[in-house]
Amino acid sequence: MARPSELAALARLLGDDTRARFCLALLDGRAWTAGELATLAGVSPSTASEHLGKLVGGGLLVERRQGRHRYVQLAGPRVAELLEGLVAHLEPAPEHPASLRTSRVSAALARGRTCYDHLAGRLGVAITDALAARGLLDTTAGFALTSDGVDWLTGPLGISPEDLRSSRRPLAKACLDWTERRSHLAGLAGAQICDRLLATGWIKRIGTHRAVTVTPAGTEALRTLLDLDLTQLQ
Repeated sequence: MARPSELAALARLLGDDTRARFCLALLDGRAWTAGELATLAGVSPSTASEHLGKLVGGGLLVERRQGRHRYVQLAGPRVAELLEGLVAHLEPAPEHPASLRTSRVSAALARGRTCYDHLAGRLGVAITDALAARGLLDTTAGFALTSDGVDWLTGPLGISPEDLRSSRRPLAKACLDWTERRSHLAGLAGAQICDRLLATGWIKRIGTHRAVTVTPAGTEALRTLLDLDLTQLQ
């Protein structure tokens, strides 16, 4: 069992606006450079480096160097789930953001986004609901893929069976969505679905933040595969 001092140390890591901003940006699952994060947070490179050192030392981030650049990303899905869970405990954001750009980004994130390596927002919840409605996902006691669900992933969706056995992660896991206040599908299945939709061009990332949008081809594919009406995402 963790000692109280360890929990307090973890809280201190996230108890800084700049470090919290870094962690939330890294929820897109990608590796960022220290310079990119410094620009995002509006701090100097030396300040960013100091904060990143603390996050890496505390086990929330991992880093690698490539040439002159230092890249950092979340240490794994457990960190992402921790962050999403904490954000879900906050009160909903104000309905009138400070700027038009902020409003557009917030709306895009609410429609669809990546939560580390799986889909969240209205898109993630809609896909989760569609899987459950078709008997592919059992949500009666946590999340569990049914045998039909595994067949769907490795059949119509085209995911390799080996990819569903290549990790010690749970195949299906519920992740509380901080904008929808409901659970979306995480775990290995959630990650594979997200990867597949990105690889096929059925969804694409928007700009540099973690919002995603469904392409026309993706709208048709999800209607065919899951009888999913995406007008609800607007």
